[in-house]
Amino acid sequence: MQLNTYLTFDTNCREAFEFYRAVFGGEFAEIHTFDEAPPDMGVPEHERGLIMHVSLPIGSSVLMGSDSSSTQGPPPVVGSNFSVSVSPDSKEEADRLFAGLSEGGRTIMPLDDTFWGARFGMCVDRFGITWQINFQYPAD
Repeated sequence: MQLNTYLTFDTNCREAFEFYRAVFGGEFAEIHTFDEAPPDMGVPEHERGLIMHVSLPIGSSVLMGSDSSSTQGPPPVVGSNFSVSVSPDSKEEADRLFAGLSEGGRTIMPLDDTFWGARFGMCVDRFGITWQINFQYPAD
């Protein structure tokens, strides 16, 4: 299992991650825009160039981030625009962790299979901390 920090921005994720890359060094492991999202996500044209996901390895951790889309709700609030990303080792562990963390809290995005080949969900625990559970299915 791995824990990483996930940052959410209001349209300036690319600028922020270029800055972090300059400070920490290295290269992006992934960088995708909302233009790559499936059409059924309904991303408005003016948001399609925003960052849907970026990851920057730093030491043994990965700093990840994205821009917020109007399809996901209100813009992030500076100071609370982060979540803890958990990458469990199995689908069963993902289900168990999500059930436990969301108990007494609220679900933002139900845990389900995604277009990027993972089982993913987001919730806020009863203490107000946002969690992302992402089990990446093994490649066939």
